[in-house]
Amino acid sequence: MKLHLSKCTNSDLDRLISISRKTFIDAFAEDNNPDDFKAYMKKAFSKEQFLCEMVDPQTSFYLVLSKNEVLGYFKLNENEAQSDIRDENAIELERIYVKSTFQGNQIGHWMLNHIKDIATKKNKSYLWLGVWEKNGNAIRFYEKNGFIKFGRHPYYIGRDKQMDWLMKLNLTNLKK
Repeated sequence: MKLHLSKCTNSDLDRLISISRKTFIDAFAEDNNPDDFKAYMKKAFSKEQFLCEMVDPQTSFYLVLSKNEVLGYFKLNENEAQSDIRDENAIELERIYVKSTFQGNQIGHWMLNHIKDIATKKNKSYLWLGVWEKNGNAIRFYEKNGFIKFGRHPYYIGRDKQMDWLMKLNLTNLKK
């Protein structure tokens, strides 16, 4: 399967919202209180929220496509757009998702390699992310790809306070 990356523009908004909602629901709906989950989805995945994020020059969304089908996406935050650390030497990987029907095809690895390229071209020292402490598959993926746990922070799904592990990947050894 031949993949390509496309940085999102406003013309991609509907496809971005669709893949975002689908992958988040598939990943987390079963493990959360339905009322809290519905409230979170309504706020975090609204068209208005995406429009606000897309106009921020420190936030970037990318679609991963095969032919014209969207298989996944990711979101990067720099500087003040970062949700927690706000280090000018880092990029936050806030979201990285692949449709469940395409998981297991190394698409996540492909995406992560492109994310590392983007970050190193911007002279960033490290990537960091928050991952739900109960998401063992994602934690194992990040650990296999060199991320290490360095802290924790709360993350709310509606009123439900959950805990994310903070993980980072040192990029200084990747720079040319």
